[in-house]
Amino acid sequence: MEVTLLGTGAPAGLPRPDCPCAACACAVGADVRAATAVLVDGTLLLDLTPGAAFAAARAGRSLTGVRQVLLSHPHDGPAVEVPAGLPQPGRVPDGRDLALLTGHRVRALAMDAGGTGYAVTGTDGQRLLYLPPGGAPAGLENGSGSTESYDMALLDVVGRPDALARLRAVGAVGPATDVVAVHLDHDVPPGPESRRRLAAAGARAVPDGTTLTVGVYEEVPDVPRRTLVLGGARSGKSVEAERRLESFPHVLYVATGGTRGGDTEWAERVAVHRERRPGSWRTTETCDLVPLLTQDGPPLLVDCLSLWLTDAMDCVGAWDDTEWASGGEKALRERVRELTEGVRATRRTVVAVSNEVGSGIVPATASGRRYRDELGRLNAAFAAECEQVVLVVAGQAVVLR
Repeated sequence: MEVTLLGTGAPAGLPRPDCPCAACACAVGADVRAATAVLVDGTLLLDLTPGAAFAAARAGRSLTGVRQVLLSHPHDGPAVEVPAGLPQPGRVPDGRDLALLTGHRVRALAMDAGGTGYAVTGTDGQRLLYLPPGGAPAGLENGSGSTESYDMALLDVVGRPDALARLRAVGAVGPATDVVAVHLDHDVPPGPESRRRLAAAGARAVPDGTTLTVGVYEEVPDVPRRTLVLGGARSGKSVEAERRLESFPHVLYVATGGTRGGDTEWAERVAVHRERRPGSWRTTETCDLVPLLTQDGPPLLVDCLSLWLTDAMDCVGAWDDTEWASGGEKALRERVRELTEGVRATRRTVVAVSNEVGSGIVPATASGRRYRDELGRLNAAFAAECEQVVLVVAGQAVVLR
């Protein structure tokens, strides 16, 4: 089964008309995207958008062989003209199966936010999932939705990462599923940054006019199994770490800061973190990371290593010069070694956050300088065991590895 993406953008396209934002200003060349429309085997058109016939011609395709046009969502804006010879578009009622004369089978899927999703089975048995913008299949959690696996999934990865997480949770999207982002809007800067974010979610984007073969997996990106996210205070490093896992189900959030009785400002910080995390994530407050790394389980998000180091230095008496010299330094080195060995051997997906310090100001105390030095050593040792290392500056992620 072949699919040609006549457009891959949001309903308003990218750049949006008359939008002054930086993302729209930078959307040029291959990053210009018309509203999403998908041509399947030249006979089935999913969503009719303005200029579909011209988009098909630019892609070296024709709409003359289209026998069915299915809409996934209402079109806002000027009326879309139906090209001559094309059947009238329509939507299939939720749960209804449609058998086409071309041999394709289509099942309409109910969404949680309006619109209709379509599961298409080709004549070769390959399965394609196509979801409308801003939608996720309804009823997956209680088993009332489709749990069949798909060879390719076209969905709003950026706008609804939880939709991808839900599909993964029930096995509808697996490691071999080619996840392609469509309905792309100006929420993510175009170019390398959007590709990086999508790759971290196990997805990719392609230019308008691209033809893909369902079931060919060579282009499926490998999700980094171990990632270190560095950054200064309020740099956006925690948001970046959370974003990398928001399309995966059942993440275990490891908070190393613990609770601080009577500190209302700290409690407010913790509450903000919890409120922005997906409801399917669990949280544990611990600095005992090695047992978690050795266990099988869902992805770990560790926030953060700098607080882990504070706890470790407390435990070995690192703040006292005498204790540090008489065994504290050796004990801390052993703790760091155990942690990095655990990272090296783990089979879990791990995203860890840490502070990047020591870029300028020298701490006034010996203990402060000791902490700065040890955090630098910890970050370097941890980074050596990671497939990807990212530095976040002013909310912008710079890939170091």
